[in-house]
Amino acid sequence: MGYYITVERNVKIFVEDTDPGHGKPILFIHGWPLNHKMFEYQFDQLPKMGYRCIGVDLRGFGKSDRPWKGYSYNRLADDIRIVIDTLRLEDITLAGHSMGGAIAIRYLARHAGHKVSKLALIGAAGFTRYPEYSYGLAKEEVKRWERSWNKLIEATYTDRPKMLDGVGDIFFARYVTGSFKEWFHGLGIEASGHATAKCAVSLRDEDLGSDMSKIHVPTGIFHGKQDRVCPFVFAELMHARIRGSKLIPFKYSGHGLFYEELEKFSRELVRFIG
Repeated sequence: MGYYITVERNVKIFVEDTDPGHGKPILFIHGWPLNHKMFEYQFDQLPKMGYRCIGVDLRGFGKSDRPWKGYSYNRLADDIRIVIDTLRLEDITLAGHSMGGAIAIRYLARHAGHKVSKLALIGAAGFTRYPEYSYGLAKEEVKRWERSWNKLIEATYTDRPKMLDGVGDIFFARYVTGSFKEWFHGLGIEASGHATAKCAVSLRDEDLGSDMSKIHVPTGIFHGKQDRVCPFVFAELMHARIRGSKLIPFKYSGHGLFYEELEKFSRELVRFIG
């Protein structure tokens, strides 16, 4: 079922909940510039295994309201806190993809892991400007990351459909059908153009380095080896900085590992959650 939750005055966000009050809760936070429907295939299967799947459309995306402000990681993490408290969730697995993973990291740090028992980072945008580049994130790679987001921000304001086509071209490392690409492209089109651009600014500018040391729950890092959106080095950096984390590589996947290796992803996620 779907419903709206007020997160601040005149701002409501949409929540999809497969089975309110039943099963182990997994709260999914989608990636940029999509919405909760990107997890359609997990929502089809995981409830059969006893899991309650809860999907949030971040403000500005999907069916949620589209305010002019509020696209920092802090504000987006605060929205997640309100959802959790409103639904009275306990013992949650917080699962975030790409930017959703970054927001999940900020949530754990900012809200001291409130009600979260496990953290699943899926192709997470674990960007850090820490000076120790021992895991391959050299200064030039940081600059390259920033330049790529500058181009995406500019393209969002000038030709957003074409920009989304470009993102789709590098999202998957394995073949997906034309029909699937069209559906996937439509998820991005549903978003507010302004929210798409402002969240791209957050992706470019926000630093998660200090947040990772504040995570004290079991953390699974699910990441495609061929990811061209969030390079695999991000997974290695997160693994190094999040104490006790487990790195689960997906050899044949790019940024869309949740679909490219669908069966393995579901199997590994269930194994991690337990």
